[in-house]
Amino acid sequence: MAQLLTDAEIQTQASSLSGWTVESSTLQTTRKFKDFVAAIAFVNKLVEPAESAGHHPDIQISYNKVQITLTTHDAGGLTQKDFDLAGVISGIS
Repeated sequence: MAQLLTDAEIQTQASSLSGWTVESSTLQTTRKFKDFVAAIAFVNKLVEPAESAGHHPDIQISYNKVQITLTTHDAGGLTQKDFDLAGVISGIS
């Protein structure tokens, strides 16, 4: 099981991720697209990196907005896995 990060580690790593916020024990971002089709196309691009990492985001879709929430459920909070996947997701357009 992945090890939980300390509050200081979380704040340090979160400060280097543009567009992501720490909410309780999760890392979140919301992306806005021109329409539903573009939002779904983005979500489909998340499949391969999530599968490769063996770490899957919680995804909420509302028409042209995609909210992504990361947390390591089995560890009970934020781990390095969350920040690694957030970095990958940040590079996907």
